[in-house]
Amino acid sequence: MKLFDWYDAQVKKMDWLDIGCTKWSAAVFGLLLAKLWPPILGLDWYWYLIIGLVLAIRPLLKVFKK
Repeated sequence: MKLFDWYDAQVKKMDWLDIGCTKWSAAVFGLLLAKLWPPILGLDWYWYLIIGLVLAIRPLLKVFKK
């Protein structure tokens, strides 16, 4: 079994609470990185918007794909 096949099988076992906790842990990890590396907070607001939109493209394409 390949790594991604194993990972997909494990994710299918998760419920909505597990997925929500995973998202929150990722957000908290991002805050930790910002706390430990202050220059990242010095970016202008539009950089965060651009990064967020670029990261959202692939999941949105999968959601709205026919």
